[in-house]
Amino acid sequence: MSAGVWSTVHTALGWAMVLSNGVAGLWALGAIRWHALRRRSLWWLLSGAWVLVFVQLTAGVVLMRVAAVDAPAFHVFYGVCCAVAVAFVIGYRQQLEHRRYELFGLGALFIMGLAIRAMFLGS
Repeated sequence: MSAGVWSTVHTALGWAMVLSNGVAGLWALGAIRWHALRRRSLWWLLSGAWVLVFVQLTAGVVLMRVAAVDAPAFHVFYGVCCAVAVAFVIGYRQQLEHRRYELFGLGALFIMGLAIRAMFLGS
């Protein structure tokens, strides 16, 4: 695939990552107050949003290597920080089981913020 295609894929995945983490984060925080929002579909959305982080990271690496595109150093840094943040949130899920919705909601919004920062630095 050409560099233009990889760039478009990387951009589209970036927006999908921002939107899915934002929606999942707000949903999880809303579930603290409104118990009707505590549904299994929240966990599916959160899982998909966080899998998308790693798919996006992989697309970025492919774009850099295969298409020989140089990305700004801090764009790469914030992209990797998104993946590290997912690992931290998942790593703390047992210790903070009593605050599960706060952890996952704030974690998803934090990842969304990191992704937005990476997008601004990448453009």
